[in-house]
Amino acid sequence: MIRTLLIANRGEIACRIIRTARQLGINTVAVYSDADRQALHVQQADTAVFIGASPATDSYLNQQRVMDAARLSGADAIHPGYGFLSENASFAERCSDAGIIFVGPSSHAITAMGAKSAAKALMVDAGVPVTPGYHGNDQSEATLQAAADDIGYPVLIKASAGGGGKGMRLVNASTFSMISV
Repeated sequence: MIRTLLIANRGEIACRIIRTARQLGINTVAVYSDADRQALHVQQADTAVFIGASPATDSYLNQQRVMDAARLSGADAIHPGYGFLSENASFAERCSDAGIIFVGPSSHAITAMGAKSAAKALMVDAGVPVTPGYHGNDQSEATLQAAADDIGYPVLIKASAGGGGKGMRLVNASTFSMISV
């Protein structure tokens, strides 16, 4: 049973986690940067711990500072919210190594799902229906066009890791040669 939950995030997501934890009788710890000193999540939590300067790299993304805040506050669990450290396998592993519950997927699952092509292969192996696609190493235009012709148009071309959707391109048969991936 979780007694004290550190929320390694800010803003609305932190407030929602605090409300839910409170309903479950769990004490909450907010972390905050200089910019969030007076933020609502800081005011709503049972305890708040300063973790650094305003840039996220100096605070919310600084694993050591978040872990120090957990130790200092006596938190037995960390909820990463979304963004920041929520999909960071090394942080999930660090929590586990410190005996702190990471409220989220295991480091193994985060790693496995981190690369879209590898994640899709895992889903296929597990028998989960997936959208047809090409995930081979040959990224030449001829190979990609042959794969797209086989799948059927329109197709969506997407970077295999990261990007937040910025690299996605809808491709019709007539526009294939104009796409740069």
